[in-house]
Amino acid sequence: QVQLQESGGGSVQSGGSLKLSCAASGDTRCMAWFRQAPGKEREGVASIDSDGGTNYADSVKGRFTISEENAKNTLYLQMNSLNSEDTAMYYCAFVSGRLYGAEWSRPSWYTYWGQGTQVTVSS
Repeated sequence: QVQLQESGGGSVQSGGSLKLSCAASGDTRCMAWFRQAPGKEREGVASIDSDGGTNYADSVKGRFTISEENAKNTLYLQMNSLNSEDTAMYYCAFVSGRLYGAEWSRPSWYTYWGQGTQVTVSS
C-alpha cells in the first residue's frame, strides 16, 4: 500500500514560482504529477521513473522540473514562469511498473493518487 500526500500549492501571480512536494510512504517506482482544471480532463504534467528518466508535457517544458529525493521518499515539482493556464488541482500519482512511450501521461496507468493541492495563478 502506498500513500501519497501533496503540499506546496497556493496562489501566485503570473510569472511567479511554486514548488510542490509529494511525500510517499512505501516503495515507489514511477511517479508523476497530473493536473486537472475545472471542466477539463486530468492531464499528465511530468513523470520520473526509478532510473531517473523524466517526461514532460509540451506545455510545461522548460518551465517545470520534476525531481525526487529518494532518502526522503519525496517527489517534487518546481514550477517557474507560471501563467493562468497552469491554474489547476495538482495530483501526484504512483505506479509500481515501468511505463513506455506516452503511457506516463495517461491517468489510467497509475495505481495510487494523492488528494491534490490547488495551484491558482492570477494575471
